[in-house]
Amino acid sequence: MIIAIDGPSGSGKSTLGRMLARALKLLYIDTGSMYRAVALATIDAEIDPRDKVAVTALANEIEIDFKGDPDSLSVLLNGREVTDQIRTEKVTEMSSVVSTIPGVRHAMVERQRAISKRGAVLNGRDIGTVVFPKADVKFFLTAAPEERAERRYKEDQITAASSATFAETLADMIERDRRDSTRADSPLKVADDAIVIDSTGKSIDEVFEEMMQKINVYRNH
Repeated sequence: MIIAIDGPSGSGKSTLGRMLARALKLLYIDTGSMYRAVALATIDAEIDPRDKVAVTALANEIEIDFKGDPDSLSVLLNGREVTDQIRTEKVTEMSSVVSTIPGVRHAMVERQRAISKRGAVLNGRDIGTVVFPKADVKFFLTAAPEERAERRYKEDQITAASSATFAETLADMIERDRRDSTRADSPLKVADDAIVIDSTGKSIDEVFEEMMQKINVYRNH
């Protein structure tokens, strides 16, 4: 079974993806982590992100693996644990740039399909439209930008991943939404057959129940 979860930054994809994977006993893949790993590798190799050929070559060379269960998933880059490193402000900014490179996206899509052969819950920006257009169930999660920025800001405060103010977090999120939605390759958009859930004002548990109900309808078909 393939469950696709798409949506903008801060819409709850990661938290809900982990919850669904645990409940359904499926592999959980946070595709954003894969692009962050490419970003970290780009920084480490001191490659100019404007050099699309070099970044694409790097994306095809590196090994990205996931280890552990959905709640304690570790990200490995060439066998090295980088789970915390890929959440820094610098990597987040670089990830937003390298993820727009078509060659990088194509390399990651192939890996995502290969990893998910036995079924998975995947979240990202183009899972239901590009990676798995025939996914069994597709969700598109969204929420008001202010609420998404508030979630990201609180998360960054807890993890100390960023020193940005709330206003800076909101501005960055709006810019990221614009970049994700307008890029030429695999833009963020709602798949025609996706179930759209606006989580504004809803708790994570409420959204989880709503998603499980939709999945159960599919399973009982």
